[in-house]
Parts: sequence; C-alpha cells; structure tokens
Amino acid sequence: MPIFQDSNGLAVKFFVQKDLSQEVQAELCETITSLGGRVEAKVPRQGYILVQPGTAEEERLRLCWTSPDRPDRHFVPYTYVEACKIAGMLLKQIFVEDGVPIGMHIHSSIANINARSALSQRIMHSGGDPHASAQSARVILADPTTEIFGHLVKTYQGVPDKYIESYLWVKKCIERGSVIYTPLVYKNPGGRRPGEERTQFTEEDEEHLCNWIAAKIPYKETGGRTGNRLYQQLCDLSADPEYAWVSRHTWQSWRERYKKNAARLDTLIASIVDRKKPAPGEKGQYGYVRQAETKPKRTRKKRVKNAEQPQPDADDFMASKSLSVVPAMHLGGLSAMGMQGPQDLPGMQEIHHTDGMYSQIAAPASTSLDRSMVRRSPAEEEMDEEGSEWMVRVGDAEPPAWAKRKASEDLEGQNGNKRPRPGDSSALHEEVPNGGLTPQTLVAIANIHVVDQGIRDIAKEFRFTVEEVQEYYDKCGEMGRTRTRFQRMRQELLAKFMDEEDK
Repeated sequence: MPIFQDSNGLAVKFFVQKDLSQEVQAELCETITSLGGRVEAKVPRQGYILVQPGTAEEERLRLCWTSPDRPDRHFVPYTYVEACKIAGMLLKQIFVEDGVPIGMHIHSSIANINARSALSQRIMHSGGDPHASAQSARVILADPTTEIFGHLVKTYQGVPDKYIESYLWVKKCIERGSVIYTPLVYKNPGGRRPGEERTQFTEEDEEHLCNWIAAKIPYKETGGRTGNRLYQQLCDLSADPEYAWVSRHTWQSWRERYKKNAARLDTLIASIVDRKKPAPGEKGQYGYVRQAETKPKRTRKKRVKNAEQPQPDADDFMASKSLSVVPAMHLGGLSAMGMQGPQDLPGMQEIHHTDGMYSQIAAPASTSLDRSMVRRSPAEEEMDEEGSEWMVRVGDAEPPAWAKRKASEDLEGQNGNKRPRPGDSSALHEEVPNGGLTPQTLVAIANIHVVDQGIRDIAKEFRFTVEEVQEYYDKCGEMGRTRTRFQRMRQELLAKFMDEEDK
C-alpha cells in the first residue's frame, strides 16, 4: 500500500506553502502523487501543511491555521515528504502536545555540526521544535558520554516537566511511535525502612562479645577496645562454625554495642579476666606482635701472637650460623660410628644441597636424641670425666687446656699464614680419635631450632595440614582451643562420611 494512504485507502492531503519556488513545488507534487497522496489548493481540515521553517509565511500560516479543534492538522517542513520516502513510512507526529510542538534544546555538548543538523531535522519531521532555549525547552538533548550530562541531570532533577535526555532518545521515540521519557528509579538513601525491625542484642550476644574482648584486650588500660580493627577481626571469623553468632550483627554494631555500654560490659570483662588470669602479652592478644629477633654483637678478637690462641666456642658458631650445616667432607666421624650421614643421627633429618653440604633440621618430638648413640668416642668419654678441662677462659687468665693448640698446629698455622676465625665451620669438625664427633658439633646439634611442636602434634594427631592448624592458631591464639577445634572437626568428618557397613 502506498505510504501516503491511510488504512481505508484514502489519500493523505497536503498543502504546500505558496511562496516556495516553482521547481520545489513541482517536485513535491510529483513525489506526493507517486506515493498515493494528494496536493490541495487550500489548507485541509486534516492533513499536512508543508512550510519552509524560519520564513514569515510559515509564521503567518501557523497563526492562522493552528487550532486545538484541528489536532490532525500538522505543520511540517517541506523536506518531510522526502524523509517519509526514505523511511518508507508516514512519519508520525509524536513530538506534539495539545497541538503544540514540544520544545527541545540541542545542547552544545553535541559538538558535531552534521549530527546537530540531522537531529534537528528528525525532530521537526516528527512534529517537535528543536530551536527552543535551554530555559524554555521541555527536553534538553545532550551527549551522555560527557561530564556535563551528569551535571545537567543534577541541576534539573528537581524541576517538574523538565527532562534531560540523550541524543539517541529521539530515534528511540520515533521507532516506538510514542514519547516515553527516561523513568526515574528509586535509590535507597540508607537507613532502616519504616516498620522494619533490627536484630536486637541478647544476653548471649553480650556474653560472646565480653569473652572476645577479654581474650584479645584483657586489660583496658592498654587501649584498643573502641577501635575498628578489633571488631573487624571478630567478623572475619563468621565462616567458622564456632563463631557463627558473629553474623547476627555487623562489626559496626558490635563496636557501638560496647561503646554505649562500656561501663557495664567492662565489669563483665573484668570478671572473666579475673577468672582466667591471662598474662599481658600472651599469644592471641590484640596489639601484641612477635618481638624482632636481635642479632648478637660479634666482637673482633685480637690476634694473639703466641702459640696459645683460644678456639672459637660453640656459642660463637651458633651466632654466626642460624642452623647447623655440616660439610660433607667432615663427616668421616659419622662413618666411623656406623652411620652413612647426618640423617642417621637421632632427632635429625637430612636436606641435601648441590654444593655438597648437609643441612639438619629437627625431627618430630617423638624422636628423641639419644646421646649414648652419638658419644661413642673414647676420647670424648675421657673428656666428660675430666670436666675441669672444659672450663671457660675468664678475663686475662690463661686459656683452658682444651683451647690450646698443639705446637704442630701452631707451626702449620704460621707457615700457612692462617688463623681460625669465629664462626668458621672447620673449627667445629676437627678430627678426634676413633672418628668421633667433637663436643662443639654436639652442642650445635642440641641447639638446633625446633619448630613449634604443639602445632605439628595437633596436625599429626587429627590428620590436618600444619598450615591449616597454624592459620587457625594465629587467629585465636590459644593452643587448647586449637586442639579442641580440630578434634571436633575430625569427629564431625568421621560421623558424616561413615560408610553404611560401619554404622
């Protein structure tokens, strides 16, 4: 069906402004006729009046023929005919309200001149007025990708019958065939809704809160009970079944509960502390951190010119070496004892390095160090009996007998221009009769750093990883609670995944 015919097959009527050029009028008449329309010599009661915008004749025609009684009489630019031909449809006059075009303002944020011109034509072809000022316009069209768009929305959000729309809004309205302004959505301003009940604090909640504060900050004078971090740490434990009660309130609510009832709750906390009597600085208390390791000062020993130079003792060696590292070339004594390496020593485990070194770490507590297996050297047994030979040099006194070197060793040291240095590992592995280990080596072995055995015992007993046990212990800071937790977890797992034949 031709686009200039209505649903009943009747031709749509057009009136052309008389002062247009003859060529334009002739072209308009030809196009309208070819599309099924009809050109009238007089203004029709129902139809379209084709005008040239901005001319005096257009203004006269609008004043004379605009009437609320004729809502189906529309004023459109003469380019409307070509626009309908390109669109393949009769463009509806949707931007009209009570027979008056809706005023629209094209904001300067739409900087492209061609885009502004095309937008203006599209508005006029659909019945709107794109030449209204920003103050008088019903709709302000702007570029939504610019900062000015948000500023316009905030500026006019309180003005009734004033809308800020994107330039794409015009095309959407034309495609829908109606004007629909962008709706407003409700944004919750915060706070509790009227009639909505908040979760009330119970006596049990306060008891839990007091126990937490008593464990973390048992003594109020240390400060920190009204800080944020204490209660944030509490809510971080909400995933733990033991702390399921934490999720009843936010950390801000827990903090405010204490602040507003500090005088009363402090009394309850004090009674808990008096019953448990925790010492300041116990593990798990808030605000206490592990003291940094201090490195012992090493004093440079003056070189002794005579032959009696003191040998470095085991304490100097342990200060210079955090762990006992025994070179592979000095393990001959172990072979003489029937051992293949340091791994055969009770209480020791071996870590092999590519540089030919052995590292020893402490074995679990269940493996004890049996000194009777290590001290097999007759020379060492003799040394133990003569305990006086192991006295320490005091002041400027003469070095003890065990610290004196043989004359041959002094001569060798002078010829080689070498002297033992404190912390030198070779000093710890001098060969002794019968292939035994020197007492310095035994002291180093006995003083090996032991990992926190309680954590490892819990992990081994209840079959969890050390990392899991360590993580929970760092949170609660109590070894008894840690053991109880993982014992319960293992019991729960066994009960839940028990096979049918085991029941």
